[in-house]
Amino acid sequence: MLRYRLNGFEKLSLQQKKLVYYLSKATLFGRDITFDQFGKYNLRIRKMLEVVYVDMNISHDTDEFRALEIYLKRVWFSSGIHHHYGCEKFKPDFTADYLRDALHRVDPCKLPLKSGETINEMCDELFPVIFDEEVMPKRVNQADGEDLLLTSACNFYDGVTQVEAEAFYDGMKQSEKNPDTPPSYGLNSTLVKENGEVKEMVWKAGGKYSNAIYHIIYWLEKARDVAENEQQKKVISELITYYNTGDLYTFNKYCIEWLKEHDSTIDFINGFIEVYGDPLGLKGSWEGLVEYIDEDATHRTQTISKNAQWFEDHSPVDPRFRKPVVKGVSANVICAAMLGGDEYPATAIGINLPNADWIRAQYGSKSITISNITDAYNKASRGSGFKEEFVINQETLDLIEKYGDVCDDLHTDLHECLGHGSGQLLPGVDPDSLKAYSSTIEEARADLFGLYYIADSKLVELGLVPDEKAYQSQYYTYMMNGLMTQLIRITPGNQLEEAHMRNRALIAHWCYENGDVIKMTKRDGKTYVEITDYPGLRALIAQLLAEIQRIKSEGDYEAARVLVERYAVKVDADLHAEILDRYKRLNLAPYKGFINPQLLPVYDENNEIRDIQVNYGESYAHQMLRYSAEYGTLI
Repeated sequence: MLRYRLNGFEKLSLQQKKLVYYLSKATLFGRDITFDQFGKYNLRIRKMLEVVYVDMNISHDTDEFRALEIYLKRVWFSSGIHHHYGCEKFKPDFTADYLRDALHRVDPCKLPLKSGETINEMCDELFPVIFDEEVMPKRVNQADGEDLLLTSACNFYDGVTQVEAEAFYDGMKQSEKNPDTPPSYGLNSTLVKENGEVKEMVWKAGGKYSNAIYHIIYWLEKARDVAENEQQKKVISELITYYNTGDLYTFNKYCIEWLKEHDSTIDFINGFIEVYGDPLGLKGSWEGLVEYIDEDATHRTQTISKNAQWFEDHSPVDPRFRKPVVKGVSANVICAAMLGGDEYPATAIGINLPNADWIRAQYGSKSITISNITDAYNKASRGSGFKEEFVINQETLDLIEKYGDVCDDLHTDLHECLGHGSGQLLPGVDPDSLKAYSSTIEEARADLFGLYYIADSKLVELGLVPDEKAYQSQYYTYMMNGLMTQLIRITPGNQLEEAHMRNRALIAHWCYENGDVIKMTKRDGKTYVEITDYPGLRALIAQLLAEIQRIKSEGDYEAARVLVERYAVKVDADLHAEILDRYKRLNLAPYKGFINPQLLPVYDENNEIRDIQVNYGESYAHQMLRYSAEYGTLI
């Protein structure tokens, strides 16, 4: 667990600090939504375990209690009982008998018992979910040939098959009166079957998640009162209307107004956004982020966005798939002020929104790179021994040491600012035509765009990289990660499921197998990646980018399926075992997450806020327990 600092927060005006504080409260009140979305039993399991964890009548000095503590901390970290990245269910190292006995020793009034339910009845319902490996084993199942909904534990569908869900939304699309500007069907609803009829339970005020959403709206209204300008006030008003109505056409209006707002220092993300948690790529997981501009670092991203048309025009893809005119590309480097929902405790380092292709085409997109998060990651990784263990030689290590941080940030900028915003669908192509493979293909497209251009002399000309050799650092670490080191995050016997991991594997394995520029070299029983031809690797990246863009632009589902299933899913068991053994010897954690700062209002004698103080002293467990107490609206 890491901390991130709010660099420059003290320089904000009182009005800006209030805005950050109110938006942060709106961010934290979405926490329970994410837990429930990730599994229908998550909220009750979390509450049940927290009651045991804080009860002083139960000895904390036993192996079983310590195992329960670890399990609970993993549940907190992943917003549920499945791994936040790999999606497999956690295996508890305490017994069902231990937990049942502990539950009978706590105050039953504090437990999440249903009306008239006994403790044993609660255990009978929840224990198979926790302890039985055959029950809900995967949060998101992406296995080809299976019913992805019936085999996924995510709580976006209830009693609905994949065929029924796809038919339901296909029917909506066919009846759309304005097919060129459609809503993101299914983004903010649970699809259920009642009396044989498939229908949506919309997430809105007065609908599902109503109590949490009412609290979010309250703090958004407070934020609107201290908005920095009229456009920002309009953006917040549109979001409030969307939360009140659940109307996806209003969400489109909100996204467009959000894109028009460029003058404020403070910005935010709040809502049902990314669809990685849905095996069909339709449902948005709730997430929140409050941010303010890092003025010094933003020069880099603004340089990229100002040259967006040049990058689009010189892309190695078929001209039919390029945008003739790139519109509304904006990019900032920001400091995160508060993380919430699917962005907490583990968060992205870069974001590009909105996701709707037609809005990107007509109105553009906003990209951010989160400087205080990347800074925390970089500081935590130094001196770990990781690079020394897996990088092939000292020359490459020196290259990475010299250029690594610069190129990592730059690749993120290119991925978010230009990659996601590049290209266009051909007329009549359904943006959901790639179905379960859409997220992997989209992430691969953005990564390839960044990889292709990070090696371009244009970046030296723009002053974004120091020389034409710098890109080799990014190429090496990317291929090493995609071919080998990301496997530290996979449980032995599992395949790759998460879209970003699949994307990196797809690119690395495709380049390895389709050219003679990458070797897997053995030395003293250890495997290393060796790149023998960096310009040749860039040519392969250009070739794959052209094909990936074609697949997206034409909506070629079968080509996407073949590409992903061949290069992005399977794991070499022997190599995996070797990588895990080498990594274990380093005694490093494969994942990192963040403890939020605590924002504390300071009041004057008239009970008016006169300042917002930042406290970095809260522990992980204390923060999680406090959040459950203060923001637990659904349990």
